[in-house]
Amino acid sequence: MDMLMGDKIAEAKLTDWRKLAQGLHARYAVNDFGEGARFVAAVGQAGDAVGHHPLVSIGPGYVDLKLVSDDAIYRDEGTEHIVEWVTQQDIDLARRITEIAADHELEADPASVSVIELGLDTTHSGTIAPVWAALMTGNPEAQGHGSPSDEIRDAMGRVPNLWFGDADKADTTRQRFHIEVYVAPEVAGQRIAAAVAAGGSVVDDSNAPFLTVIADQEGNTGVLCVDAPAANTD
Repeated sequence: MDMLMGDKIAEAKLTDWRKLAQGLHARYAVNDFGEGARFVAAVGQAGDAVGHHPLVSIGPGYVDLKLVSDDAIYRDEGTEHIVEWVTQQDIDLARRITEIAADHELEADPASVSVIELGLDTTHSGTIAPVWAALMTGNPEAQGHGSPSDEIRDAMGRVPNLWFGDADKADTTRQRFHIEVYVAPEVAGQRIAAAVAAGGSVVDDSNAPFLTVIADQEGNTGVLCVDAPAANTD
């Protein structure tokens, strides 16, 4: 299936879900592990019916779900790439999971979902990526997994994705590693304000609300990311 852009995801009006990084994410509050397990079992049956399943994590008081297709089609100047991204099957299953959650009388907490990715600026991603694939996952196939780039993505979801940005060859003092924090659009302003109140500063908001660069007191930077086009503004 074709990968879906932000406007198409927004049109689906998935009130329980937020688009973060490559996938759709939802969190549901549960009273105990048993309630969460019963909900996950019902979600599993729905996934069995369509041959597609979410990634699931159960913790104290919550069930987290991620929906992403590993065979989405991305077209770039006439060339097709198979990537990890949201497709129509994820939209359809998200709707079904929302119905299941309602049947189980579970409340969604979409504002609390978040994703962390790592970024490394380099001029030689093709050279260094195998080292990071081996170090982070032990599997050389993690390089370029679900991405047309050299990005490191662990198929088992054990570690954050590591992507490679462009570095300035002449600037040897620039911070090379940084984190990207993906949050729901409705909490982005609050998160930035909290970071500033804690002593941080906004050093680049030229691409806000999509990307806002925050620095700590020592100049170390991170990026707050929002997929604004995928947000349902109704």
